[in-house]
Order: sequence, then structure tokens, then C-alpha cells
Amino acid sequence: MEIKFMDNKSVAVDNGKNVGECVFIESGDVWNIIHTEVDSAYQGQGIAKKLVVCVIENSKRLNKKLISDCSYAKKVIDSM
Repeated sequence: MEIKFMDNKSVAVDNGKNVGECVFIESGDVWNIIHTEVDSAYQGQGIAKKLVVCVIENSKRLNKKLISDCSYAKKVIDSM
């Protein structure tokens, strides 16, 4: 399982297949996570959290403020 960061999302890839994503919208210096989803066959493995953490780490690296309309991502952000 590999977590990749690209453009406006982080993606979980398993043997070349996208199995999850965490999508955000960029507005100026703010990233708003709007959606986090993992394929049902891969749920319960902590992948969603890894996807959100990937976005968090990259927002810090790029000096972006992070907010979330996605309730799951908001819980992860608030717990860190």
C-alpha cells in the first residue's frame, strides 16, 4: 500500500489500483478537505487516517492553513 500526494488530494494505491482518496479545495493559503473515502474492501485498515495525515503533513510543508468540511478529516485534525 502506497500513499501518494498529488495536486489537490492524497491517494492510496494498492498494486496500481486507487483504493482511497482525501480531496481538498485550495483557496489562497487555505486547504479545505471536502471528502475522504476508502474502497469498502480496504476499510478498517487505517487507510483513511493515513490519507488525511498525508494532506496535513503537506499543508504544513507548504505553509497552508487547513480546515475541513469532511467530518472524518475534522476528527483526525482535531486529534493531532
